[in-house]
Amino acid sequence: MIEIPSDLNPDLVPLAFLLGTWEGAGVSDFPGAEKCNFGQSVTFSHDGRDFIEYHSHSWVLDADGNQVRPLESESGYWRIDKDRKVEVVMVRDQGIVEVWYGELADQKPQIDLATDAVARTAASGPYSGGKRLYGYVKSDLMWVGEKSTPEVPLRPYMSAHLKKVVTPEAVAEMARNLPDMPDDGIAFFR
Repeated sequence: MIEIPSDLNPDLVPLAFLLGTWEGAGVSDFPGAEKCNFGQSVTFSHDGRDFIEYHSHSWVLDADGNQVRPLESESGYWRIDKDRKVEVVMVRDQGIVEVWYGELADQKPQIDLATDAVARTAASGPYSGGKRLYGYVKSDLMWVGEKSTPEVPLRPYMSAHLKKVVTPEAVAEMARNLPDMPDDGIAFFR
């Protein structure tokens, strides 16, 4: 179920499905880089202004699912206009800054993004641009990323399946919003 916080900027309501902390796992595979399974934690938050703040941390997992070492980190800001056009400004730990543009699909919580501008530091690896697809599927957040370099044409390189993390605060809020239950609690389920 998608909840819309009462203090969410009205312009951001179409992106409300992203809000929260999501955790899960995925795969990374790109020529010249280590192929691996990874864990990921992503947070989309807001403070009432006209953007959603984004933070993602991922780490390499071993065959038993244990964290081995950090993989990637990125942070950014997401906006949407009245025509469902989405823009994202993102900074990655590898020394890359990106501007992404895309669109929220009609009648479904799915966002297609593509890079419009890429800036790299001298220390970053080769990178020309990318595409991403985010979707809210059966209460989970799924995404797939594609990237290109001067040597490698655009191709998938990472994807993940994430589940929403329920915080103690969210559980308390759900409890406050439950209708009054009869003393035996069983009638509630009839």
